[in-house]
Amino acid sequence: MGGRKESKAAYFDKLEALLKEYKSIFIVTVDNVSSQQMHEIRMSLRGEGVVLMGKNTMVRRALKGFIGDNPEYERLLPHVKGNVGFVFTNADLKESRDKILSNRVAAPARAGAVAPLDVFVPAGNTGMEPGKTSFFQALGVPTKIARGTIEITADLKLVEAGTKVGASEATLLNMLNISPFTYGMGIAQIYDNGQTFDSSVLDIEESQLLKAFSSAITTIASISLAVSYPTLPSVMHSVVNSYKKVLSVAIETEYEWDEIKELKDRIANPEAYASSAPAATSGGDGGAAAPAEAAKEEEPEESEDEDMGFGLFD
Repeated sequence: MGGRKESKAAYFDKLEALLKEYKSIFIVTVDNVSSQQMHEIRMSLRGEGVVLMGKNTMVRRALKGFIGDNPEYERLLPHVKGNVGFVFTNADLKESRDKILSNRVAAPARAGAVAPLDVFVPAGNTGMEPGKTSFFQALGVPTKIARGTIEITADLKLVEAGTKVGASEATLLNMLNISPFTYGMGIAQIYDNGQTFDSSVLDIEESQLLKAFSSAITTIASISLAVSYPTLPSVMHSVVNSYKKVLSVAIETEYEWDEIKELKDRIANPEAYASSAPAATSGGDGGAAAPAEAAKEEEPEESEDEDMGFGLFD
């Protein structure tokens, strides 16, 4: 009895030390994960993370004891259910996730196991003798005899995802040497700096976050301006709009200050600022201006000829 209490106390101390040392935790599912896979995963995470398993009741009891000093640990409690474990790490979360999920092994279908995906029997020659045709017929697999062996004539969905594998289906898959399932650690939840979230969050790119952030700021600014409620995103827009109104009032009245004098003068005497027009405009029209002037000089001569009454053959 004393040894059992000591082992629990040691486990609690180890869990508490890991919680203090590491800022991130992967809550992983370990259904159908072999001890060899666990060993390989531990090896791949060496130097970057620590895998800790334990009974859920003991883990919950330990966490409840730590909540008094660290209330954020309460967020872990709802996820300590089923066949789960902890992977503690301070490394990059995306890299650690990839290492955890990469170790998967093919496994044969076992009777009573829940299929994680649809299982299909492909069309083709099985190499089996005709005496086993009845076995295929019982499962509704379309077959024919070709060159003294059984041939499956069409692809068939044998097991649907989420349903249990029957004994006959498991036997047939093993006879065909089909190992349809792969097993390894899965990630149920991620705990990071006091917050829990789904692993799919790690797939969000920084550009997506910036785009969403910019869109949110624009929306806030628009609403704030519409309801005349100042917020940080709308303040600059309000200042600019107010200054435009001040300029409008100043232009329509005699009130002025140093910065507005030139603007008022430009409006009152636009010809005085014609020389300050863009050079490209005057340069671009220079070629056309010369012929226009020449044409103007020729026009008086033509008018004089017309006034004298001379014709072409006079």
